[in-house]
Amino acid sequence: MKFSNPFNQTNLSTKNQDNTEELSLPKAETTNVKQIPVWRFVLPLTLQLALILSVPAQAIYTHITGRTVILQTAPVDPYDFLRGYYQVLSYDISTKNNLSKLPGWEQFELETSGRFSSNNQTNIYVILAAPEKIENSGIPKVWQPVAVSAKMPENLPDNQIAIQGKLDGWRVKYGLETYYMPEDKRERINQNISEVQRSVNSEEEIPFVVEVKVNSQGKAVPISLWVRERNYKF
Repeated sequence: MKFSNPFNQTNLSTKNQDNTEELSLPKAETTNVKQIPVWRFVLPLTLQLALILSVPAQAIYTHITGRTVILQTAPVDPYDFLRGYYQVLSYDISTKNNLSKLPGWEQFELETSGRFSSNNQTNIYVILAAPEKIENSGIPKVWQPVAVSAKMPENLPDNQIAIQGKLDGWRVKYGLETYYMPEDKRERINQNISEVQRSVNSEEEIPFVVEVKVNSQGKAVPISLWVRERNYKF
């Protein structure tokens, strides 16, 4: 008759447990790597692209839907007119001296009183009236300023339009001051301007105007410039 030894069973059980513990492999730690959503990359790029394209898109819209307006330029130094590939222009409606004579200027007296910082720019809308007679030949007739406003005017007559500018104290900029001109045209334009300005009296308006398109919001884009009967497209 055989008797089982309880101590042997205990040892065997313990040995098996020990073997089991020895054979058990530690579990690998898993790290959760969160993937960044694609939209976080796409959205900023889309916004930047939209911002870049918005400027030419607005110019194209104005070019197509805008109304043709002729602006009188201020006298220029023909030797300083073209700087490299660019030309810088000023207009009769760019100066305080001319605009301050118009109805509505009292709204801007504070901006031009000397307490106005040039870092702050105020919107100004200059209302232009079409010439009574438009000649079919020669240099086109200039639109004349008749009033100014701090807000976009509404219900203007058919013969009037408002152009938006930025008043920085003493001058108004319309985004029409700097133009690109191809190299092959620069010398001819400089020569033409010099000849024209020498041929007119100081009291006469120089026959040198710029044709622009103005949309319903007052934004303007340049189309061409006229030096007497000669037209140069931008």
